[in-house]
Amino acid sequence: MSAFTLTDLETIVADRALAAPSESWTAKLVHGGQEKAAKKLGEEAVETVIAAIRADRDELTAESADLLYHLLVVLKIAGVPLQNVLDELQRRTAQSGLAEKAGRQSS
Repeated sequence: MSAFTLTDLETIVADRALAAPSESWTAKLVHGGQEKAAKKLGEEAVETVIAAIRADRDELTAESADLLYHLLVVLKIAGVPLQNVLDELQRRTAQSGLAEKAGRQSS
């Protein structure tokens, strides 16, 4: 198995976003704008939840891949680098999840 990473996927999304919308699903989403891409992300999130509830490992795997891909498209359109998200996750994991959540609620 290769060491494929989300950073690799981010690069692929960026490259494919430059293609003609008629040639690439990624380019079509980017060309359609944030609202279209975000709606698709929401659909994929719901499908992922359904797969999790059904306890269907194969479906959950496939839907999770769709969810991550569409998240990266939404981040690309918004100009938010994946590294920003990873940095935020790293910051949050420096403390317990309960402490982190309590800190967000008091802000």
